[in-house]
Amino acid sequence: MMNNTNMAATEQVFNLRRSFQSGITKHIDWRHKQLKAMLLMFEENRILFVEALKNDLYKDPFESLLMEIDFICNEIIYTLNNFESWVSPVKVSKDFPNLADDCFIKKEPFGVILVIAPWNYPIQLLFSPLIGILAAGNCAMLKPSEFAPQTSQLIETLIPRYMDTECICVYPGGTEELTDLLDQRFDHIFFAGSSSFGRAVMAAASKFLTPVTLQLSSKCPVYVDENCNLEVVAQRIIWGKLINVGQNCVAPDYVICNFEIQDLLFERMQMAIQKFYGNEINGSEFYGKIANEQQYQRLKNLLMRQQPTYGGRVDDTQQLITPGLIINAKPGDPFMEEEIFGPILPIVPVRSADEAIDLINSYEKPLALYLFSKDKRLIQQFLTETSSGGVCINDTVVHTALNTLPFGGVGHSGMGYYHGKFSFDNFSHHKSVMWKSMALESVNSIRYPPYNERNYRRLQWVLRKSLKRGH
Repeated sequence: MMNNTNMAATEQVFNLRRSFQSGITKHIDWRHKQLKAMLLMFEENRILFVEALKNDLYKDPFESLLMEIDFICNEIIYTLNNFESWVSPVKVSKDFPNLADDCFIKKEPFGVILVIAPWNYPIQLLFSPLIGILAAGNCAMLKPSEFAPQTSQLIETLIPRYMDTECICVYPGGTEELTDLLDQRFDHIFFAGSSSFGRAVMAAASKFLTPVTLQLSSKCPVYVDENCNLEVVAQRIIWGKLINVGQNCVAPDYVICNFEIQDLLFERMQMAIQKFYGNEINGSEFYGKIANEQQYQRLKNLLMRQQPTYGGRVDDTQQLITPGLIINAKPGDPFMEEEIFGPILPIVPVRSADEAIDLINSYEKPLALYLFSKDKRLIQQFLTETSSGGVCINDTVVHTALNTLPFGGVGHSGMGYYHGKFSFDNFSHHKSVMWKSMALESVNSIRYPPYNERNYRRLQWVLRKSLKRGH
């Protein structure tokens, strides 16, 4: 027997599917209206969103605006400016037998899509996929994180005021509610979060052969070549590492460098931390806290097993951990076992770039890889000999903000990709269409039985492809 929550989930998914089947979401005007309404929602409620993020996650308003609110507004605007061209059928090249045919790819929505957002970026990772979902003409079930309760409540309150709740539904709650949602049949599921829960999502989706997009946890490495300005390198690494106190799926997780520059890089990183946050980190208005007790205790347990060379102090009264650096780190260390997802940064010294590549490849494929170098040959070596969701050269994190680059993982760091047109394509079925004339049946007759050698040779001549010169 289904419990009340399960019945509610079943009913809401049924209502969304009925709305999708009505055809309303396939109209360009409806899609345009929903995206404009979403943009207006964020523009009119910026302060409320910032306050909710501050109360839930201790986020500084600068980071909340830049990496949550403005990030989403810019992606909405980019999509509004371009999505009508994405919807248009795409003509394809044709072979000789099809020159008289109309051959194209038609983009069509999947149907009802579930979005499961994590707590660390409860706005960006809920609404960024939603932009592509709506642009593609789908209905959406949104599951915000229970670990960002005020943000979740605000989303639940505002969406009915601005958007079409017949086609866009917010489903709050915790593990029980999420389990009930995963018992339902969706046409696609988007999940961002831990690899362990990603496996559970994929297992639930497999019952219905539902496709999934997974953005998962990983250890994102940084390699620093010795021929770099280490002051600039240190500032860019520390900035990327300490955004949201390291609670970021693309935060630098560990740094690899040559033995010869480890001490100087370590020194420059300390200077960058002090420059950004002052000597007393716990007094800085720009440095946040660990978002919840579970994450705080997990990091404290790691710190009990491995003490940083610099920093890493804990303050139970504020649920705060100061930035920490570990020199001479190595595989097998506590902070090298799993994604850190916090403000501790190990530095692993190696003797060569080849050794660094071997170390990176000894872990599962990361969501992002960072490389600081002026050597184009070395850069090409890393691009060729490592695999990652994305690569950013001579900076960290910023590659995720460009709408014309896909964002997603590979292997254990995820599957599928989104942002900009890649979101639209990810949440669309690309349907092959060939429209033939009813004429010229005499030409088609050579493919029909009874078969003979003459007709085979004629067909072979018509269908045979030729290599281009030089191939």
